[in-house]
Amino acid sequence: MTRRLLLLLPLLGFLVLMAFFYQGLDLNPFHRESKLVEDAREFPAFELSTLAEPERIVDESLLEGEVTLVNVWGEWCPTCKQEMPQLLDLAERGVRLVGVDYKDTREKGREFLTEFGNPFEVNLFDPEGELGFDLGVYGAPESFLVDRDGVIRYHHTGAITPEDVRDVILPEVKKWQ
Repeated sequence: MTRRLLLLLPLLGFLVLMAFFYQGLDLNPFHRESKLVEDAREFPAFELSTLAEPERIVDESLLEGEVTLVNVWGEWCPTCKQEMPQLLDLAERGVRLVGVDYKDTREKGREFLTEFGNPFEVNLFDPEGELGFDLGVYGAPESFLVDRDGVIRYHHTGAITPEDVRDVILPEVKKWQ
């Protein structure tokens, strides 16, 4: 009797493991909760030059006074190219956008904007990824909705789709205006 139970243990272990994996099929690998949003944290302090003007230094006060969508992008990022039409649409609808050119070169960043359009009021130049690190960015594109007081209220991982604009981004912007 004990021997038969021992023979069933691997089968039981396999069934438990399969149930665990089956449950994981419904999870979205791009969805992750940002601790910055959960804790309603202020946007991290920074001092960076702008992509267009290397001598112009801006800091986090740039994000105060108006709801702003901060988009982390890079010329090297194929998904960033896919989401650019949605960012241009958001800008046309009056949403204030600030870009963070992440782990890039000035030349390539500028070429990207020339080719795909520039919806951003300002582009921060983050060649070493320091601001990205402080935000917890693990890849581009990622977007952060910042309220008038500089507090992060929403975090979007991955490309923004037309459905995201309609169903998530615009309602979140209205909510915090």
